[in-house]
Amino acid sequence: MARILITGSTDGLGRATAATLLDDGHEVILHARNPHRAAAITVLSSRGADLVIADLADRQAVLDAADELNAGPPIDAVIHNAGVISGASVLPVNVVAPYLFTALLRTPTRHIYLSSGMHRGGSTNLRGLDWAGGRATAGYSDSKLFVTALSAAIARRWAPDILADAVDPGWVPTKMGGAGAPDDFDLGHQTQERLATDPQLQVSGGYWHHGARQKPNRSVDDPDFQDRLLTALADATGVTLPSR
Repeated sequence: MARILITGSTDGLGRATAATLLDDGHEVILHARNPHRAAAITVLSSRGADLVIADLADRQAVLDAADELNAGPPIDAVIHNAGVISGASVLPVNVVAPYLFTALLRTPTRHIYLSSGMHRGGSTNLRGLDWAGGRATAGYSDSKLFVTALSAAIARRWAPDILADAVDPGWVPTKMGGAGAPDDFDLGHQTQERLATDPQLQVSGGYWHHGARQKPNRSVDDPDFQDRLLTALADATGVTLPSR
């Protein structure tokens, strides 16, 4: 059985992923933005799941959470599920936090990043971005292009020891997607569960939707764009992606 960290697991896809993995006998680390949000998942923590509390829009909180997690039992996989759709925190939550957890957590051998079909409309322009979230300088589509490229960069740089994949869960009925979203909610979390835990699924560098690999925006697999993105994140955070 695996030990899996799921960011943004107080509702929606993250909560469903956590519940399913607990049902399957895995160890789960839940994540909540604050104690109030943590109260919403006592039903899961009462089943033995661990909990880390951190506001992913606050860089120091992310760094502190990484230290806390490294001090605990080894983590096998991370599902980078947390996300916001608009505002100044889009880059810190959707891109910087996954980058920092990837760079700083020492033991995971699988990273799964939640993407979106909207990444295809994102811009590759990295100039003038406020990675700290002081002001809104990028949209949701941009952030999902960046995190999908981050996934591909990890797959390229850390092969074969670390597996990294991006998942488009589809437009599913969640708080973010809205009650009228047309896609199947269960299909929206099954792919990341399998990528995190299936020992037979030794794949990396994929972009997935409902169990099938798809072709992402061509910029995702561009090594030059990947390297520029990693350099921008390292410069902004002072944390360089280590060699593995």
